[in-house]
Amino acid sequence: MASIEIIRDYFPGVLGRVTELHGQYYGQHWGFGTYFEARVAKDLAAFLERYDPVRDGFWTAALDGIVEGAIAIDGLNAKTAGVHLRWFIVSEVLQGTGLGRRLLNTAIEHCRERDYGGVYLHTFEGLTAARHLYEQYGFQLVDQTMGTQWGTKVREQKFLLEFQ
Repeated sequence: MASIEIIRDYFPGVLGRVTELHGQYYGQHWGFGTYFEARVAKDLAAFLERYDPVRDGFWTAALDGIVEGAIAIDGLNAKTAGVHLRWFIVSEVLQGTGLGRRLLNTAIEHCRERDYGGVYLHTFEGLTAARHLYEQYGFQLVDQTMGTQWGTKVREQKFLLEFQ
């Protein structure tokens, strides 16, 4: 297998590809539809338009030039609500290769280098492999409730990692 390249920041086509990865995975495995994919596209586009590489982080993982994973750190509300880990995904092509761990480590190191006190993320119950990875890094479940923020009723969860 060719080497996987981690790319920092925006480049042409990445918005569409990261949206596609989310739409395909969550559509196929969780029945999420148009609402979810449109929300990913809208929120990711807004993030990239205001992206500040000092405050924020956005990384993709490419295999043979094709984006197969992504992760972002949204630091816009770092002083009030905290730093938000978002759009973390690894395509089924590369799941189980350690790419998720590489991306998560990159994002967490970004937060540590900027002396953020921690980082939080929103997800939902049932993503067992992702939850296992989060917990290996020290994230703790701090809230869960039934909700529809992704267009489908799921048990929404918030995880928090506080740095010492």
